[in-house]
Amino acid sequence: MKKWTITLLLSIAMIVLAACGSDSEKSSDGGDSKEETYTIKVANFYAEDHPQNIALREKFKPLIEENSGGTLKVEIFDNNKLGGEKEFYTAVRNGTIEMGLPGMIMQADVPKMGVIEWPFLLNDMEHAKKVLDGPIGKELTDELSEKHGVHALTWSANGFRMVSSNQEVASMKDFKGLRLRMPNTPIFVKVGQQLGANVSPMPLSEVFTALEQNVVDGQDNPIGVVRSSGLYEVQSHILESRHGFSPNVLIVNQKFWDKLSADQKKVIEEASKAYSDYEWELSNESYEADKKFLMENGMKFVTPNEKFKKQMSDAVQPIYEENYKEFPWAKEMVEKIKAEAN
Repeated sequence: MKKWTITLLLSIAMIVLAACGSDSEKSSDGGDSKEETYTIKVANFYAEDHPQNIALREKFKPLIEENSGGTLKVEIFDNNKLGGEKEFYTAVRNGTIEMGLPGMIMQADVPKMGVIEWPFLLNDMEHAKKVLDGPIGKELTDELSEKHGVHALTWSANGFRMVSSNQEVASMKDFKGLRLRMPNTPIFVKVGQQLGANVSPMPLSEVFTALEQNVVDGQDNPIGVVRSSGLYEVQSHILESRHGFSPNVLIVNQKFWDKLSADQKKVIEEASKAYSDYEWELSNESYEADKKFLMENGMKFVTPNEKFKKQMSDAVQPIYEENYKEFPWAKEMVEKIKAEAN
């Protein structure tokens, strides 16, 4: 009996210890402390050798995979492989893609997001990064989660937009009758119209063919896109108008984000910051290299003088007046952005 009692007590003790061990593997919210493993698809519309994809490959992906202890894997889908901007942004919203790198496509529903692209607002890359990395950048993305179901991780640079064309644009009169492709975003369509061009909105994925077939005479994009997307093969001139700055925002589906552990979120946030800083650096440094490459491949650059710059800036001022009337926050926001240049 005594031996049986001892055996019973030992068995009970082992059960209790096992239960305690099981409890120790639970997280404070009652879930398993063992983290779930996820594969994160990241979609964008840039060519493979664009600074955005270089930074994603060299910083974002390795940092996440190394620092997550193998619980997170990153797959990058560049060059519209998961659809154009509208398609992959919608997919991130509904959760079929975990992450994406759109431009300001969401400004139709979140107008404040679009202010950063208003014409001739930002002076240079330093000014742009200071604005977007600070409180203003956070304010611009505050409504994304509630309205679109996506969480903003960080801002990065596409660059200052310029007009590339198959004919010289060196004065305001050269805009007259120019069939100009612009992104299908109201602010850019208005900019092109105010400059005097005949605007044809279309996604980047259709631009090369439209230029090649002479459907349009020109398009607007940072010169890094002209190089990486091969547009120099079907164009001859670039006007260094710098008429607007275009950023990108790295986003993640909100429901997916909410499923991650605190440690996994921290890993992604740190990798996002490293990717962003590196991408800004690459974009800033690449301008002269891109310009040299494009000139070597036959493109001629037109640098506007101060008079021409002012004429372009004056031409788009009605856009500001219109937005000031429509959005109560607009004038104060523009003033805050301009103040960051000081």
